[in-house]
This record gives sequence, structure tokens and C-alpha cells, in this order.
Amino acid sequence: MNPQTDTQLRPIDLAREHGLSTQAIRNYEDAGILPATVRTPTGYRAYTPLHARALRAFLALLPGHGHRTASAIMRAVNDGDVAGALRLIDESHVQLLDDRRTLQAVEGALRDLDPAGTKTRPEADTGTGTTPAPRTGPRDTFIGPLAAQLRLRPATLRTWERAGLVRPRRDPQTGYRVYDEAAVRDARLTHQLRRGGYLLEQIAPLIAQVRSAGGLEPLEAALEDWHGRLSDRGRALLAGAAALDAYLDHLDRRR
Repeated sequence: MNPQTDTQLRPIDLAREHGLSTQAIRNYEDAGILPATVRTPTGYRAYTPLHARALRAFLALLPGHGHRTASAIMRAVNDGDVAGALRLIDESHVQLLDDRRTLQAVEGALRDLDPAGTKTRPEADTGTGTTPAPRTGPRDTFIGPLAAQLRLRPATLRTWERAGLVRPRRDPQTGYRVYDEAAVRDARLTHQLRRGGYLLEQIAPLIAQVRSAGGLEPLEAALEDWHGRLSDRGRALLAGAAALDAYLDHLDRRR
């Protein structure tokens, strides 16, 4: 390749097309996102249509891949490691597929939740009925009945509590864990996701979303938004691939 045979462009020419600063253009070159330029006899950087295509490719990759991966893709291409660049693109697609599966798992878990199942008779942790039950709400329950309902050991619910996935309150008189409707919901949702193979650290942000939404019904809007964001990412990955392909095609023709 011989950049000197191309039409020369100034940094401002590349910057104006995308509303960037000339310093950003220089930073992109220094980071390897743009191929190296040649210098004019007066010391100025001489950009070419090749750099313009590289910049378009990078900016198209950004929405789908993020700055770090998009930068790595462009550096790999400019270093001649096209296979490495394609591998990075594949990893972004795998991540998107994983996110889609997570969303499907959350939706499946929410469908499996039975609000009627939260109506359990308050009992003590011991389950013997010999200890007077403290005053609770109509849908409150205790660790023994909830564990039996979910077919879990009480120790599992305690583990989830330590991980912040379930937040029972403590009865001030007996010290027993009291699971209100929200805590039962979180336990059931955690149980469904664990059955789907998800780790506790993967479940935590999903439980946080349910809590921030104020319950399951308001979460429907969040799930719809989640679908939209995943679709936007998918389209962005396609747009980035098209722009990168145009850049690669231009490199091939120059060779």
C-alpha cells in the first residue's frame, strides 16, 4: 500500500464528517484504530480515503461492540490480523446470544411464578407448631414452609440470603426469618434461574431489576425495553460488520 498515491485529506476533513475534533482523529491514529499516516514535508499528517473508511468502520463498530472491542478489532485489522479481528466479532455475537438466552430464562422464570403459591400459613422455623407464630402479613411465610414449597433445604435459602438474592426480615420477638411477598417472589425467581443453570452472581442483577421495577408487573416494560436493546445491538453488529467489510474490501483492492 502507498498512502502517498491517494488523495490527501486533512484531519479536519475526517473530523467534520462525523462531528469529531481533530484531536480525536489524531488520538485514533495513535491508538492504532486508524492506519499510520505519512507526514508532509512540513510535518503535517497526511490522511487519505483509506483513513476515512477506517474511521467509518470504527464508528460503525462502536454501538454493537463498545469502545474497547471496536478498538481491538480495528487494531487487529490494521496489523494484518484479520482472523483475530473476526474472532473478536464472533465473541460479541456469542455475548449477544448469551444475553438473549438470559432474557428468555428470566421470562420463563416469571411465567412459572405462581402468585397463589405465596399464600402459605405462617409457622415457626422449627415447623413443629409448638412455638407461637408472631404477627405476620397474609402472605408471609417462614423458612421451613418456603423451603418445602420449593423442595429445597433451608440452608439453600440461607445461602441465597447471604448472596443478597433473598431478603427476609427478622421477627423482633422470635428472631425467625419472615418471608413477605417480595421475598417469596425473589426466592421463587432465584429457584427457577438456578434450575436453568445460572450462577448466583448472574442472578443477582436480575433480582435487582425486579426489585427496582417494584414487582413483576412493572417488569414487563423493562423486559420489553430489554428486548428492544438486544435488537438494537443485533442491528448495530450488522451495521458494523458491513462497514468493516467495506474497509477490508478497500484494503484488498489496494493490495
